Amino acid sequence: MNIADIMTEKSVFTGIRAAGKREFLQDIANKAAAVCGLDSRTIFDTFLERENLGSTGFGGGTALPHGRFEGLNKVYAIFAKPSAPIEFDAIDGKPVDLVFAMLSPEDNGADHLTALAKLSRILKDEALCAKLRRIEKPVELFAILNNE
Repeated sequence: MNIADIMTEKSVFTGIRAAGKREFLQDIANKAAAVCGLDSRTIFDTFLERENLGSTGFGGGTALPHGRFEGLNKVYAIFAKPSAPIEFDAIDGKPVDLVFAMLSPEDNGADHLTALAKLSRILKDEALCAKLRRIEKPVELFAILNNE
């Protein structure tokens, strides 16, 4: 699976202003709704439900909120950089400044796991994350992500 299979440069957002995790997830849900056509409230509620099971902040300033949704026919990903790091209850206690949000069809486990693994590998690559932190232009961020 390539990044271009699950996102486009229109799925990359920078400079998101949010006072906290909840507000950030709401903004991401709004952006995801515009990309995939689902209701933003449904996306937000699903992301929040997943966060209540345990934070999707996996350390190193990264997070991967995700969920399964009825009505999708493919996996969608959103890449987002907040304007300032956000407290995300990450496992290492550090605030988050690089986020992939992933939306998967309710009944497609294989693609969900493949995409989750791909996005996780990107977020665990410290050198790549350092490069992503230096760039603000969505088109450039997408180009780097798509080459991974």
